[in-house]
Amino acid sequence: MANRHLARSTVLQTLYEWDFNGCEADPIQNGWLKHNLTEFASGLEDGGFSEALVQGVLKNRKEIDNLITQYAPEWPISQITLVDRNILRLGILELKFEENIPSKVAINEAIELAKGFGGNSSGKFVNGVLGAIYKDMVAKKELKKIDLEEPKKKEEV
Repeated sequence: MANRHLARSTVLQTLYEWDFNGCEADPIQNGWLKHNLTEFASGLEDGGFSEALVQGVLKNRKEIDNLITQYAPEWPISQITLVDRNILRLGILELKFEENIPSKVAINEAIELAKGFGGNSSGKFVNGVLGAIYKDMVAKKELKKIDLEEPKKKEEV
């Protein structure tokens, strides 16, 4: 298993534990992340990647959860399984907030986590939500690009 995939798996387990316990305690200060890295990824040297992911989800949780609510309207966030909810949180973090991770990698990794840890339909569900977010991100970039080009065209006339 590749280092970053192993790190993501361990982060998912940490986020699951955090969510299961009511999202109150900090999973880094509580030692959950460190314990899980020792237990499930012994010897993994990820240069702080795992910790950055956990901190990113905690920091951006409100916006991430709002995106889940927006892009999965038939599924109230409280009714999404703990595993799927935290895979989505991790996937959205990497898709929207981590500029150094390509979008397709973020989506693919989330789908792989869903297939490995979720239920029979988790992969399709995660793919659907993240795919819709990605599609809107691309559309917004295109609109922004058009808006930036528009003044140049007016000046040329």
